[in-house]
Amino acid sequence: MFLQSIASAFPPHYFTQSDCLEIAKTTAAVQRLKPRSKGLLLKILSGDSGIAKRHFALGDPDTMFDRSAEELNREFEVEAPKLAGEALRQALDEAGLKADELDALFLCTCTGYLCPGVTSHVAEDLGMRGDVYLNDVVGLGCGAAVPTLRAAHGFLAANPGARVATVAVEICSAAFYMADEPGVLISLCLFGDGAAAAIWTGERQDGQYEAGEFHTVHRPKDREKIRFVNSGGKLRNKLHRSVPEVAGVAVKDLYAKRSADPDQVIAHTGGRDVVDALEAVLPGFTLTETRDILRDYGNCSSPCVLFALEERMRKEGNDGRLWLTSFGAGFAAHSFEVWR
Repeated sequence: MFLQSIASAFPPHYFTQSDCLEIAKTTAAVQRLKPRSKGLLLKILSGDSGIAKRHFALGDPDTMFDRSAEELNREFEVEAPKLAGEALRQALDEAGLKADELDALFLCTCTGYLCPGVTSHVAEDLGMRGDVYLNDVVGLGCGAAVPTLRAAHGFLAANPGARVATVAVEICSAAFYMADEPGVLISLCLFGDGAAAAIWTGERQDGQYEAGEFHTVHRPKDREKIRFVNSGGKLRNKLHRSVPEVAGVAVKDLYAKRSADPDQVIAHTGGRDVVDALEAVLPGFTLTETRDILRDYGNCSSPCVLFALEERMRKEGNDGRLWLTSFGAGFAAHSFEVWR
């Protein structure tokens, strides 16, 4: 399949890690933590996480940890379609298309639940045709963008004349959860909100990038190391300290399946320790774009690998072959390749 455009969107409210540190020092929910947990949270926010700032859909983070499960999902229901629609509008504008020219919309998310899915709301808001094919991909966590692209790739193989949009959107702040668990506290210091959209066709046009060579590694034995669990109706993130190592091993196995040596590797941001682990198993590569996105937006879950791809494509003279990877709940890791 061939890329016509790619675009990103973020909530207008953003906070530096220093801002988050000052908020954490006085927020009531933080004060309710055990002293050791509170100390860990403040240590991470004041340390070198590789993150400078993050965007949150909720404008007042001081109340972020005192919302009910219903309030959290209501925020997701409002903010996810809005942010997804904003990214998709930008991608359509860049491609010179209108929403009613799309034949399919594939969208992934894991930070909230809607039925019908987010695609239904985006299709209505943007004015898509009544016969547009809508596909919501849920439950794949931070790695979901690549399987979503793979689903779009299959649709275009069957319908090569079609125009397809893919969107990855996460309102991670709608899944923030406070508890005396290291994994939960680390998550609070890493995640932000964002969306990425792309337009694809099944027929080549001059100058377009082609995407293909999809692969997946799935290891259920590591499922409990990184996943969402339901806790009183809220989504609580489980994050084991071995995740960087697990991700590194899986990505190394995926890289062995590549069809050709790439000029650059583009990866899901994960976190500083995760990026370090990836660079250790991918010798010769510095994940520049991945680190840039981590610095500017934190870990926004599924859209991050596409943020980094867009970042790479903004740079002049970087037309080479790219190998991309995302990973997360499952434990699952995914890859694909982009080339001209």
